[in-house]
Amino acid sequence: MTLLIVIDMQNDFVTGALGTAEAQAIVPHVNAKIAAADAVVYTLDTHGEDYLATQEGKRLPVPHCIRGTWGHALADGLTVRAEAGRIEKPTFGSTALGELVRSRFAAGEIDRVELVGLCTDICVISNALLCKAFCPELPVSVDAACCAGVTPENHRNALSAMQCCQIDVLN
Repeated sequence: MTLLIVIDMQNDFVTGALGTAEAQAIVPHVNAKIAAADAVVYTLDTHGEDYLATQEGKRLPVPHCIRGTWGHALADGLTVRAEAGRIEKPTFGSTALGELVRSRFAAGEIDRVELVGLCTDICVISNALLCKAFCPELPVSVDAACCAGVTPENHRNALSAMQCCQIDVLN
């Protein structure tokens, strides 16, 4: 069984503070993946009101995904499966996600993971590498058509880097 991990498909990354046309364009493709998936977990980039005082906030001074706001919610128009898990993460990668993947793989509940979402060059690559680090023998893939980066060039660079780390890139 494949676990689909939907990375940070939140309002602020699709149409909000950090939204892009590329992010908006992948929503229908991500919805198709969600509809066909065996199991789904959503991650949520999650910040507090003190975001601008954090290291990330000092480097990216654009408040986004503040817990409890419209921008923090899963994107308008995104298919949300009621039974799916959700993991809030305060930074790019989630060790909680790595632990979840490891435990489900060890229990024989999953035999591969696939990641989709935003942003290819920040959170998708971070979580794909974490999944591979937590479960080196678990096949990990990323669907390029269901991801978008900060820029198209960064998207392509991240896909190339993931391939070097034995993560399958699907098109």
